[in-house]
Amino acid sequence: MVTMQDVADRAGVALSTVSAALNGTRPVAAATRQRVQEVSAELGYSRNVLAHALASRRSGILALTYPVGQNGLSRTVTEFVQGAVDAARDHGRHLVLWPCAVDDGDNVTAVARGGLAEGVLVMEVHLHDTRVQALREAGVPVALVGRTDDELDLPVVDIDFEATLEDAVEHLSALGHRRLGFVDHAAARRAAGHGPTVRAEQAYRAAMARRGLDAHVVHAEESPEGGRAATATLVDGPAQATALVVMNEEAGFGVVAALAERGLRVPQDVSVLSVVSSPSVARLTVPPLTTLHAPGSALGRAGVEALLAFLDDQQVRPPVLVPCRLVEGASTAPSPDGGPRTP
Repeated sequence: MVTMQDVADRAGVALSTVSAALNGTRPVAAATRQRVQEVSAELGYSRNVLAHALASRRSGILALTYPVGQNGLSRTVTEFVQGAVDAARDHGRHLVLWPCAVDDGDNVTAVARGGLAEGVLVMEVHLHDTRVQALREAGVPVALVGRTDDELDLPVVDIDFEATLEDAVEHLSALGHRRLGFVDHAAARRAAGHGPTVRAEQAYRAAMARRGLDAHVVHAEESPEGGRAATATLVDGPAQATALVVMNEEAGFGVVAALAERGLRVPQDVSVLSVVSSPSVARLTVPPLTTLHAPGSALGRAGVEALLAFLDDQQVRPPVLVPCRLVEGASTAPSPDGGPRTP
């Protein structure tokens, strides 16, 4: 195993100089630093991250905590994670994914308290989030991709749900649709205070109310079966929806399948608009769905940058809210003529 002393001997400098050159603990002449780095690469030496953390109190590691469930990471969530990874790398940091349940405040502070992570980026934020509270009480620097219901003095980046759902309703209203339905995340998520589920529903209801339209909402299970059940409620039921706004990727596949099973064409009979999603997911259906694309990569990057700014000067920047962007597919069209369909 190559040691730091091996690098010092080959470079012809003191051991302390190698440490300073690699860890930045004190100034070192540029030529000397370059020589040390070249020798380190030549010998295949890697610094001991734990030792560096103890010496400098900066590990170079950021943790991203996400409650990974049985379905793992969706494609849309992966865009958030990739944006955060890229931003961390660009700033000379490493990002580690730290799966942790939303209500597990003790576990989420363990690694950060041990000094292995400089700060924590929290995703899937709930209105009352145990992880956020635990990290604050432990004195761990934290930034949020999402918002709690409290006025916390923390760095925050999030989707602008108000603007996004306004755009969704406006897109379908401009096509003549007046009978809309909204397929949100599962009722259990709403009951738990999952921020995106609650905020999206509120924003949808407000956008419909501004137009004098009835708001029909179904909280569907995160599965194709959940989408089928939601379709039965919104299309066959009293709403007689001619357009569906879907913010539930797994359920979205069931929505499209259920419409086909009824002999209803997308978009000629029923329009489907996928929100807070990804075009890569939308292309998996026939026809490809029109999408309000979640700004995952941009928000993941913005979250890391907000956390690093907080680490640098302890100053909290204003919240960053980014709306989703409309990406045209082939699943929305003018409202069909005639009155409500007969189930």
